[in-house]
Amino acid sequence: MNEAATSHASAARHGTVLAVRGAVIDVRFEMGELPAIEDALLVDAGGGREIYAEVQAHLDRSSVQAIALQSTVGLSRGRRVRATGGPIAIPVGDATLGRLIDVTGAIGDNGPPLPADAPRRPIHRAPPPLAQRPGGGEIFATGIKIIDLLTPIAQGGKAAMFGGAGVGKTVLVMELIHAMVSGYRGVSVFAGVGERSREGHELLLDMARSGVLERTVLVYGQMNEPPGARWRAPLAALTIAEYFRDEKRQNVLLLMDNIFRFVQAGAEVSGLLGRSPSRVGYQPTLASEVAALHERIASVGGVGVTAIEAVYVPADDFTDPAVTTIATHIDSMIVLSRQMAAEGMYPAIDPIASSSVLLDPLVVGEAHAEVATEVRRVIEHYLELQDVIALLGVEELAAEDRKIVGRARRLQRFLTQPFAVTEAFTGAPGRSVPLADTLAGCRAILSGACDDWRESSFYMVGTIDEAEQKEKAAARIDAETTGGGP
Repeated sequence: MNEAATSHASAARHGTVLAVRGAVIDVRFEMGELPAIEDALLVDAGGGREIYAEVQAHLDRSSVQAIALQSTVGLSRGRRVRATGGPIAIPVGDATLGRLIDVTGAIGDNGPPLPADAPRRPIHRAPPPLAQRPGGGEIFATGIKIIDLLTPIAQGGKAAMFGGAGVGKTVLVMELIHAMVSGYRGVSVFAGVGERSREGHELLLDMARSGVLERTVLVYGQMNEPPGARWRAPLAALTIAEYFRDEKRQNVLLLMDNIFRFVQAGAEVSGLLGRSPSRVGYQPTLASEVAALHERIASVGGVGVTAIEAVYVPADDFTDPAVTTIATHIDSMIVLSRQMAAEGMYPAIDPIASSSVLLDPLVVGEAHAEVATEVRRVIEHYLELQDVIALLGVEELAAEDRKIVGRARRLQRFLTQPFAVTEAFTGAPGRSVPLADTLAGCRAILSGACDDWRESSFYMVGTIDEAEQKEKAAARIDAETTGGGP
């Protein structure tokens, strides 16, 4: 009786390929229960090679439709398929630190294989219950002035950098990784979603040089891989992060670049499976897919996963359904401006469009909230006057407005900052600025103490003391040039 049951179960776990259409594979199982939706299948591709696929639909009582996570080139009908009995399980834990892996757990850095006894976890998991999540959390200090001042990030929260092509999203992510080396003592997990091979190679080398690789796991679903691999790469990275949070009780920094490509890959998968498109051609399951990813990012029992995501904004259209859907799950929204990038204001973060739910006196304190609000008010007033200035010039403004314009321009320049990751291109050493120094500098500008300083003295400095030194040096050069002496 037992032998018959075992034989039946074994037969139920095996099937054959019915059809292959690009990344879509139809599989027939002869008897027993079909594999569940999101279960992993191992398909014999010949030559000793097996490829992973994930069940996406039950076609009838004996066949399923799956999406391949690896190339199906050379795969033919009639090939043997084995159901694994659960979702894809990837290696987690200390063995993965310093390594680059793909969505199936395969090594991609030409290093030695992972230990056979490395623990594995399924990439599909339920989010932690709401009752287990703490109400508040610590502020995650980045050392980047404009972020710490206007869009503070919470430990265990979710922050996203929204911007079009070429405005500096990846550079910001790289700088945050660099900041993590000196100020952050947890583990970091980087998810490269739809990354170019060049970008992945550069990141790996930069991390190795800066010494952060030892505490980092890199998970890649590259641009040249099937959409299924790009679609599941963030879930694989999140699974590794959850293991360090739940089992090792460590804080984890989860960096994802680029989360728009996760949505894009989901739309490709949806199209391949023949589902009707929704708004602007996106998948009908867009909202639930984005929610399923973000709900798993949380703090539990005093430790948390802090997520920082780069989000590509197609054609700079912030009303795009993918962008608006991602924004609903974000605590800190960092918006990058093409106009500021064109003016050389780096990081090109828009101080008015960017926001954070943490910028509240009860969270950051009265002093921080007051300075941030006043900085926004002054810069916003300046932007309202820009059309008048373009037509008539600053001289035609009222005295009070001229004063505000001068302070706003100084604030904009003071909130620029040289980055460590761009030092090779600019020659300027990177600056990491504590929040107290940022607040002190903004207060000095808002109070009028710096009204007589040159605007250029505030550009690409760290603290207000550096700006003062720059001002004195410029004044000394001017005096020597005019022959007036010091």
